[in-house]
Amino acid sequence: MLRTSRVLFSRATPPLQGSAAPRPSLQFDGEAFRLKRTGELVRALFVLRLCAWPPLVTYGLTLLSWSQRLLGSRLSGALLRASVYGQFVAGETTAEVQGSVQRLQGLGLRPLLAVPTEEEPGTDRGGEAWYEGNLNAMLHCVDLSCGTPGSLPPRPALMQLKVTALTSARLCKELTLRLREPGTAKELSPEQFADTMESGKDLCVSSLSPEQNQHLRASLSRFHRIAKYARSQGVRLLVDAEYTSLNPALTLFVSSLAVRWNCREEADGAGAPWVWNTYQAYLKDTYERLSQAAEAAEQKGLGFGVKLVRGAYLETERALAQHSGTADPTQPNYEATSRSYTRCLELMLGHVCRQGSRYQLMVASHNEESVRQAVKRMSDLGIPPDGAVCFGQLLGMCDHVSLALGQAGYAIYKSIPYGSLDEVIPYLLRRAQENRSVLQGARREQGLLSQELLRRFSRHP
Repeated sequence: MLRTSRVLFSRATPPLQGSAAPRPSLQFDGEAFRLKRTGELVRALFVLRLCAWPPLVTYGLTLLSWSQRLLGSRLSGALLRASVYGQFVAGETTAEVQGSVQRLQGLGLRPLLAVPTEEEPGTDRGGEAWYEGNLNAMLHCVDLSCGTPGSLPPRPALMQLKVTALTSARLCKELTLRLREPGTAKELSPEQFADTMESGKDLCVSSLSPEQNQHLRASLSRFHRIAKYARSQGVRLLVDAEYTSLNPALTLFVSSLAVRWNCREEADGAGAPWVWNTYQAYLKDTYERLSQAAEAAEQKGLGFGVKLVRGAYLETERALAQHSGTADPTQPNYEATSRSYTRCLELMLGHVCRQGSRYQLMVASHNEESVRQAVKRMSDLGIPPDGAVCFGQLLGMCDHVSLALGQAGYAIYKSIPYGSLDEVIPYLLRRAQENRSVLQGARREQGLLSQELLRRFSRHP
């Protein structure tokens, strides 16, 4: 059973968007940890301290291989399930995932399910069968996303999608190169791709080989099938950003889906978009691209959904730029990235205030200051806590912020991978390497966990 908690907030009836909105008081002081069981707190403290150890993140797969040799796969798997897997993963079976989702909902948190599959640049998965298998997994993810009843107020279900699970990174790199050439606007336009998705007619891009064109048509078919099924089940797709060498092609695919599924004819009663794109604030050109995309959506009469992140490929992007002799696309430091995030946040909140529910934003951040800033500006602009702005964080991390937001009535989603150990552990290690600074900077959360455990063990009220 969940522990009861002292009152963490006070809340009035949400006002109409654009009117004055009293802001629920938020305290990220660990008080919300009283909602969790002692065993969960102990595991979280252990795992977060373990993940802050640099060798584990750097040599994770090697250490995992050694542990399997020394302990055997069964004991090694049991230890992983009781620690890292249990902290960051919803489970493997449908029943396990649904149980995890229901526990989150009981804490005021919402699921953002993710199939832990992607294709790294430079790898080859060996044909269409792999991508078709990923499509089937994503169709099942749609069912899981909408199939778990909960006690929270009704709100559209969301799920994450990796483009390179449905099309090759090699094709994305090739399309990105072609998009940077003059004279490709018509042939590589979202409208052209959307028409091919809908009609299934042959598409032949002159700069691609016959094999590449065939793979492109198959990929567009997969994108259309997942979007169509998600729309029929009332699930919105949040498409992740990846590397800068791929992102222009990823944006082309997302824009094509938006042309088809974010139009007024497909809108629900609130007019909200069904397909969202991700924008990484650590890239120098993000604010300009976001501004242009928001204006383009308005001109075309499309809904516009954004997941705003700081970004996770910083070290890799800098190394690739240095290796290729090109300009570094990333912000010079963390402070500059935070300023970029603030500018993008302010831009999107302004659009949400003016456009209403047709423009949607997920503030995906573990940074307490960014979350506080978003909450304050929502109140200033009259955007209700359960309106067109939501928050997103990783399962198993930053729970002192997530729980406080959920208890205060804000829509807060936890990104939740699921699957077998063999599928999920490599995915988690990649995410840990990308989020190295976040893991090493989780000292405050560790301190709050220790504080709550000390309170329980010392029997203080």
